[in-house]
Amino acid sequence: MKAIRRFTVRTVLPESLAAVSALAANLRWSWHEPTKALFARIDPQRWEELDHDPVALLGAVDPARLDELAHDAAFMAEAEALRADLMAYLEQPRWYQSLSDAPQRIAYFSPEFGIASAIPQYSGGLGILAGDHLKSASDLGLPLIGVGLFYRAGYFRQAIDRDGWQKESYPLIDPDGLPMQMLREPDGTSVRITLSLPGGEALHARVWRMDVGRVVLLLLDTDIHDNSDELRGVTDRLYGGGGEHRLLQELLLGIGGVRAIKRYLDVTGTPAPEVFHTNEGHAGFLGLERISDLIADGLSFTEALQVVRAGTLFTTHTPVPAGIDRFEGELIERYFSTDLLPGVTAADVLALGTEDYEGGDPAVFNMAVMGLRLAQRANGVSKLHGEVSRGMFGALWQGFDQGDVPITSVTNGVHAPTWTDPLMVALAKEKLGTYETSACDWRSEAVSDADLWSVRRAMRQQLVTDARERVTAAWAEQNPGIAAPSWMAELLDPDVLTIGFARRVPTYKRLTLMLHDPDRLRALLTDPERPVQLVIAGKSHPADDSGKALIQKLVQFAAEPELRRRIVFLPNYDIGMARLLYPGTDIWLNNPLRPLEACGTSGMKAALNGSLNLSILDGWWNEYYDAENGWAIPTADAAGDGAERDKLEAEAMYDLIEHQIAPRYYDRDADGLPRRWLQSIRHTLATLSPELSADRMVREYVERLYVPAAHAERAITADGNRPARELAAWKARVAAEWPHVSVTHVESGGVQSPQVGDELKVRAHVQLAGLSPDDVLVEVAFGRARNGDDLVDVRRQPLELSEHELGQPATFVGTVPLARSGSFGYNVRVTPKHALLANPAELGLVAVAH
Repeated sequence: MKAIRRFTVRTVLPESLAAVSALAANLRWSWHEPTKALFARIDPQRWEELDHDPVALLGAVDPARLDELAHDAAFMAEAEALRADLMAYLEQPRWYQSLSDAPQRIAYFSPEFGIASAIPQYSGGLGILAGDHLKSASDLGLPLIGVGLFYRAGYFRQAIDRDGWQKESYPLIDPDGLPMQMLREPDGTSVRITLSLPGGEALHARVWRMDVGRVVLLLLDTDIHDNSDELRGVTDRLYGGGGEHRLLQELLLGIGGVRAIKRYLDVTGTPAPEVFHTNEGHAGFLGLERISDLIADGLSFTEALQVVRAGTLFTTHTPVPAGIDRFEGELIERYFSTDLLPGVTAADVLALGTEDYEGGDPAVFNMAVMGLRLAQRANGVSKLHGEVSRGMFGALWQGFDQGDVPITSVTNGVHAPTWTDPLMVALAKEKLGTYETSACDWRSEAVSDADLWSVRRAMRQQLVTDARERVTAAWAEQNPGIAAPSWMAELLDPDVLTIGFARRVPTYKRLTLMLHDPDRLRALLTDPERPVQLVIAGKSHPADDSGKALIQKLVQFAAEPELRRRIVFLPNYDIGMARLLYPGTDIWLNNPLRPLEACGTSGMKAALNGSLNLSILDGWWNEYYDAENGWAIPTADAAGDGAERDKLEAEAMYDLIEHQIAPRYYDRDADGLPRRWLQSIRHTLATLSPELSADRMVREYVERLYVPAAHAERAITADGNRPARELAAWKARVAAEWPHVSVTHVESGGVQSPQVGDELKVRAHVQLAGLSPDDVLVEVAFGRARNGDDLVDVRRQPLELSEHELGQPATFVGTVPLARSGSFGYNVRVTPKHALLANPAELGLVAVAH
């Protein structure tokens, strides 16, 4: 018999175990090894069975065991010490508190958060990145509020059927079984957020609060009786449903998320955020809710837009237009022709997201376009992705070179305490005296090669054991009552070169590139002297049959009797699997179609544990590969078509494994140690660990983006928002006059036979129409002249006003140093200039000499 309803009865611990309860309530346990060790002591077997979930553990353990622990002096002393450590962590100043004039609070919106395997509110890299961002923000002391949705069924649970086809199931998650509390009003009632919908309907949501170290995470949940059955399902699944369902989720995340923050501030007396960070376009509507609030305070829409832009950062994670959420303009118009946002019209909204540029579809509303138009600052997630983003969104800044498009980059990082295996942490503590694996000297002789190799083998053994258990469990699920085949107990070998590959399975990530030449892959896997083994995992989106077909092809290949001990596909890739998979691999493989990998943080997590990377030069690897920390698969950009490109890149991958990687791995000295391989491990740990840390990433966000955004927000809201009103009026005037602005003539001189060290004098005559010289920035742009007179390696030098007679073009002059030999070219450009602009290209207006 099946239950008609399920719910979780929370454990009430004895008062004497209050310290244990406090430790379970704060998600710092998800990355704090001493706290996890304490929970493991309660019941080691159940701790593993429950996937390191302390709330579930405390609910499942026998009351007699709890009573035993309450009278265990050593256990209680450790619990009290850990609670004291947690309180100090939460209260004492950290890095952020040493900064002056930093934002008093930051709001961070994301559609998914991957924090712990016990909280399945993520699908892949975007959510894991968001979880790592919160964790490092906490470690560094950032006053950050995270905002997301609570999905009752998370993403999905993956199983592979007998034909190798992916099957999805959606086990319901009971919020009462998770380490979170309902946000309540002062009278004890739950906080409710309400959005007006077409047809007079309303969408209601309650708000859950999670404490992620020092960071508060608010999650909105529509599964409440206030809603109709249909609207209760708005937060049913992550990335589920069709266009209108997705729109409702994103309206709730953005608009509802800001409203949830406002209620949280009122309830707790917390200072309001000065900076709003939109992690991908899904939360873009948050800017419209803030505009509506400012309109209520007396600003016009365009004036309020200036305020919102100043304090908003937009991070894009996709390198392909297909990865962006787009809605029919008519659907957007219907939803915003309501009381949803007082003071904001549907026309105002459509103007922000409509693809009204060359190459766009005017009938479509683009969430990334709205995100960029609502944010004064924007970034990609690796240097290469920044370049790709500037090209992909360049039409929003017509007339500007791709390099001038105002989208910068902050390369992602990963949270070292979460993703570094405890065995590596223990080695650092024992030999180097620190738990900070990303900041210690891995080249030190205090760590011997034998020490390092022993830990690396132990991590490989962990992976082998886990893989065998997962494959056996999957067999039992598919074949109840039938004993698992004996070969599953012999799956993989802890002494064989192990290559890992795990990620989402869209076609561009090329899961099956390794199968391009099946015979050659067989030879590598079964080589009698230098064998290789492959551990593979990944989920395909439920609607992506092409991705599922790739998984099926791989699973069927791995089922061949002569190969099944050397290659395995592990179902249901999640954080629990990943924490053993990354450390247990010797090589982390990544072979996307370049440049379609925005960053690719899985390889970072492997590197933190001493794994070497074998990857296409895409994402983060493009900027960090140095020929010692791994291998680069050459990109066959010049291939005639996709099939030829796959062939060339697959053959290069096979060659690297056969002729470079396997020989280095199996080249052992008299002590049985691969000294050359260990040299690469030490180099990887020493050079990449600090750079790949999410602490580095978050510091970069703070210093380069959050602090400037906070300063801009303060400047534009000074004196009752007077600067915002003035900026809106100035922009309108500049936009009206700009069609009449031009560079009428450019003169140069000062050199006869140009040579290094000379100075070129430039005089530009600029027709300003109704603008003043103070309204514009006039620059000479110079660099190397290539084919077609295109300038590369461009630098700019401002020109100064020389004279401006009424009714005549203004004259601007300056000099350009000829600092290098070779071809040289220059031009003059004019852009709007205002103290409250963050970038000369911000308005998308430019005039150049012709």
